[in-house]
Amino acid sequence: MSAALPATMRAWRVEQITEAGEMQLRTIEVPVPGPDQYLVRVEAAGLAFGDTLIVRGKYQVKPPLPFTPGSEVVGTIVQGEGGPLAVGTRIASSSRQGGFAEYALVPRTEAIAMEPGLDAGAALALRSNFPTSLFALRHAGRLQAGETLLVHAGAGGVGSAAVQLGKLMGARVIATAGGPDKVKACRAAGADEALDYRSKDWVDTVKQLAPGGVDVVYDPVGGETGVQSLRCLAFGARYLVIGFAGGALTQLPANRLLLHNASAVGVLWGEVRKRDPALSARLTREVYDWHRSGQLKLLPSQDYEFEQAREALAALDGRASVGKVWLRCGP
Repeated sequence: MSAALPATMRAWRVEQITEAGEMQLRTIEVPVPGPDQYLVRVEAAGLAFGDTLIVRGKYQVKPPLPFTPGSEVVGTIVQGEGGPLAVGTRIASSSRQGGFAEYALVPRTEAIAMEPGLDAGAALALRSNFPTSLFALRHAGRLQAGETLLVHAGAGGVGSAAVQLGKLMGARVIATAGGPDKVKACRAAGADEALDYRSKDWVDTVKQLAPGGVDVVYDPVGGETGVQSLRCLAFGARYLVIGFAGGALTQLPANRLLLHNASAVGVLWGEVRKRDPALSARLTREVYDWHRSGQLKLLPSQDYEFEQAREALAALDGRASVGKVWLRCGP
């Protein structure tokens, strides 16, 4: 361990699995990087809906206890000499857990150097939400210019990214969100039409807006919202399973897929990153380039102090957030 680094750090820890997803703020040893890792002084840690599940033991990945949640970080490399990036480089990265801490280990293949002055919230969104949505729309959904895209939770992190990317790809975008403020945020993100999916007649409204049906459904909500989405499909439509932020799995009525010659496609970006790191890096660089050129204008992010990690997760779990949610972990 370098003499310039402390021996211990603060970190949020899940010490037992509970329905409430309890975390404790502890002092633990600063981790030591392996040959394929960097040690990063964490400036900001991004939150994703999967974090609300993993702390309750309900995510596909179940780290051994105790563990520190958080799979997205922005920070500065402090150890890991010999890699492609030098010590002192400010990076954004996936950390594969461990991000809710003052220091975190990140895979060298996941770290991307940041341009000077890029806001931490924007850097996190561009590193995670936008590549997820770009892969979903381009590769899984095969979205084409001129098609109609229906995006649920369009004011959230991945949803607002899908709205912007859908417009950039030449689609007509209809977005849904919960409540008037979020509907307004969908329009700010660039949606052609935006409506409240808490309304009982949202499906009828979508049908009126797209009489021929929608070509691609981007659904991070799941549950009954996903089921009702299949009433809006065009012939040959693609329904994208992004997640289940609504709290329930989608029990897809296969007869509606059959009637519309439609397909349901699961999108698990973390698995894509592991299996095809070159594709992951290419899509990530593409969205950063679009942002640099002014083609992407992100919604304002929502940041919390490091000590407010519980409150941040609760806001995300309660769908009370707009845009990217993240923790301020350092200066």
